Amino acid sequence: MKELEEIRKHLQKEAVFADASRIISFDQSTVCPEEAVEEKNEIIATLEQQAFLMRRDEAFLRNVRRAYEKRETLDEWDRAMVEQLHRNDLMEQNLSTDRAYEYALIEKKAFVDWTQAKEASDFSLFRESLEKVIGINRERSALRVVAPEENWIKCTYDRLIDRYERGMNVETIDPCFAECAERLSNLLSRIRSSKKKIRTDFLSRVVPEEQQRRVTEYLMTLQGFDPKRGTYSTSEHAYTERLSPHDIRITTHIYPDSFLSNVYTVLHETGHALFDQRQPEKNNAYFLYDGKTFGMHESVSRFYENLVGRSEPFLSAIYPKLKELMPEALSDVSAKELYEAANLVQPSLIRTEADEVTYAFHIIIRYELEKAIFEEGLAVEQLPAAWNDLYEKYLGIRPGNDKEGVLQDVHWTSDFGYFPAYLLGNFYNAMYVSRMKQEIDYEGALAAGDLTAVNDWMAKNVFEKADRLSPSEWLLALTGRTVTADDFMTYLEEKYGALYQL
Repeated sequence: MKELEEIRKHLQKEAVFADASRIISFDQSTVCPEEAVEEKNEIIATLEQQAFLMRRDEAFLRNVRRAYEKRETLDEWDRAMVEQLHRNDLMEQNLSTDRAYEYALIEKKAFVDWTQAKEASDFSLFRESLEKVIGINRERSALRVVAPEENWIKCTYDRLIDRYERGMNVETIDPCFAECAERLSNLLSRIRSSKKKIRTDFLSRVVPEEQQRRVTEYLMTLQGFDPKRGTYSTSEHAYTERLSPHDIRITTHIYPDSFLSNVYTVLHETGHALFDQRQPEKNNAYFLYDGKTFGMHESVSRFYENLVGRSEPFLSAIYPKLKELMPEALSDVSAKELYEAANLVQPSLIRTEADEVTYAFHIIIRYELEKAIFEEGLAVEQLPAAWNDLYEKYLGIRPGNDKEGVLQDVHWTSDFGYFPAYLLGNFYNAMYVSRMKQEIDYEGALAAGDLTAVNDWMAKNVFEKADRLSPSEWLLALTGRTVTADDFMTYLEEKYGALYQL
């Protein structure tokens, strides 16, 4: 089809602006001088505006719409590309160029305000920007065209969720999260009653940055990260960014007195990077690298962080190397003690530092707050108190200040509807790892500290079609089932039941 040829030519030109914007954004959050951070906002917004203008080009959209009408005649790759472009068209067709530019400026200003507010632990410095961000999320949702076949979208918050996890909605998520919360509460209660003592004194030992950087590079290599197609840096909030098809970068945050934070941040973010680095090369020719949902991505990153990284076989395998790289911190620590400490269950305030059991509560709290904002009228000024109340309800602890409370996450500087994906990712990976164990020597690979077979299985089964399938189609192909919290909760109950001798 002539339309397809024109579409691909156009997308190649658009990618130049999108890639440039991502490069400057990465620089802004990693190595940019403090006084120059805010001045980069207009540059980024201008580049994003140009990319938006190209997406809304009339000739381009005519080609997309014609191709979409003929989608049943296309092969798998062309059809996936056209369907994704059609989805983007529905999201943006009522959004003006000027308003899109204003969105970008609001979000960049919000990031700067959030950074300053978090540093000062003062929510008032972020409140005005947050109100504007909530406003543009409402507006963007209202402008989004809902196709007749998108019958899962029933409310404003459904529209927000669907931006990141297409096909998912409150109706599907509510019962899964409710089951998770109920079983988690029971498990946490039993753990708190356990007489098992876990040694933790060594966790706060100071590990110099240079040692932690060597650990970072060791783990990235062990996981199979390709340094010819990516690199790493440090930032306030760790993340992974695909700057272009062959430039995938991660960031970590190094705390001198919390070396395990870096270990698990790196395992998590490198998981994201592998998902992008090991996608089929053919995806790049069809511009399909953005088809993965956030839940899919989180399933992979948290698979490497938790199911692999916090397992006893894997930690025992890498223990000698970690001890070599951080000799003072681990000089008198056994592999068993490291495993137990890495899986310590202890309710805490910071989501990114949460243990594997209580992490889900952090997501459920944010999910409930977002629903309250968009469906129940929770006002911005009520957020800090509502946040603190939910932490007390679910985790029995209360933030002492805004920095460790409502200001801890960067996400609300731009987006809502993202957080459910973190917990959905846990549900997904617990479901597909069961199949992996049937097809390869999973435990043997972890015990050997060799992830080659694991990575190959993930590439063939989890990564291969992720950009071309919806989450429900992808999960059905992987497991033969729809999403459930049961596998994840069974995994936690069995693992921590043994660890805490319940």
